[in-house]
Amino acid sequence: MEKSNDSSEYGFILVGFSDRPRLEMVLFIVNFTLYSVAVLGNATIILVCILDPRLHTPMYFFLANLSFLDLCFSTSCIPQMLVNLWGPNKTISYAGCVVQLFSFLSVGGIECILLAVMAFDRYAAVCKPLHYMVIMHPQLCVRLVALAWGSGLINAIVMSPLTMTLSRCGRRRVNHFLCEMPALIKMACVDARAVEMLAFTFAILIVLLPLTLILVSYGYIAAAVLRIKSAAGRWKAFNTCSSHITVVSLFYGSIIYMYMQPGNSSSQDQGKFLTLFYNLVTPMLNPLIYTLRNKEVKGALKKVCGRH
Repeated sequence: MEKSNDSSEYGFILVGFSDRPRLEMVLFIVNFTLYSVAVLGNATIILVCILDPRLHTPMYFFLANLSFLDLCFSTSCIPQMLVNLWGPNKTISYAGCVVQLFSFLSVGGIECILLAVMAFDRYAAVCKPLHYMVIMHPQLCVRLVALAWGSGLINAIVMSPLTMTLSRCGRRRVNHFLCEMPALIKMACVDARAVEMLAFTFAILIVLLPLTLILVSYGYIAAAVLRIKSAAGRWKAFNTCSSHITVVSLFYGSIIYMYMQPGNSSSQDQGKFLTLFYNLVTPMLNPLIYTLRNKEVKGALKKVCGRH
């Protein structure tokens, strides 16, 4: 048996889409364009939220954090993928794989919890409008964001070393375009059930529990909206939440669909595209969703650009 640290000496080979050379060039162009739009869009949202005093509210504090996470999420793997798509070299160093896995686990976990925090914020805005600023005071907002960051980082601190230290008996080929935890666990030549069970436990706490809180929050919001008698009032309440509902649907929908797929080769290809979707397409769409459906953000953008 070869030493389990072979990969630490030679790194890994990211298989990605290397079995489809023509697709690789198309993906390079598409992904480079989407990544550029994602970086520009999210950086703009962060800048606008900082520069415009009218956006110094809980909702936009959370939105700026979401945009920062989306930047980190995409940047953790897309530049490396673009390098691999461009040429014949598909390798990634062991250190690069560690950084990618840690970033992916931490930022993904933080974003799941932050989306639940944003749902609670929308619940307070719609269901408790008169007490909104009392409930969502600055100290609570900072604590909620700190909770999201702390939870995501704990997930990464625990799972990254456990995943990377699994014996792989010299196996270096990762059947993905990034160092994703399930793909790395599948490479193990030892019994990895304990690691898989721990990963499943963290998934319940970091993915399913926040999703449950989001659904409960929107259950209360829906009940409150139905009690509003005027059509204008109902539309205003719906418009307050529509952007967040869209973002949650895109993010959670792709994750849930991907992890419900069977383990055959066609579903593995689907898994790669779905990972690409919530790692690149969703971060690219989020700024557009919040900008196009939000008069305050559009107004702030015009002000920052010098248009009144």
